[in-house]
Amino acid sequence: MTSEVTATRLKRLQYRASHRGTKEMDWLLGRFAEARLDGMGASEIDLFEALVALPDPDVQAWILSPSLPVDPAYAAIIAELRRFHGLSSDR
Repeated sequence: MTSEVTATRLKRLQYRASHRGTKEMDWLLGRFAEARLDGMGASEIDLFEALVALPDPDVQAWILSPSLPVDPAYAAIIAELRRFHGLSSDR
């Protein structure tokens, strides 16, 4: 964790990732955040924070439906989420 990223910001992001409104998204984003946030750099945290701000149906479709096109800005984090949850064939 860099000095640019405060503990409060990470706690808020963890909470937002874990309290999405649907259990599926709570699990998909929350578990990922719990495991990976502390090891992310500032730019990765910015990207994850932007992803968490998007509507659940879009993010869930990107994660669970690899055949759907992903917004290029989020392609790397979606691929990492898929690998984290074992949903990707390129482990």
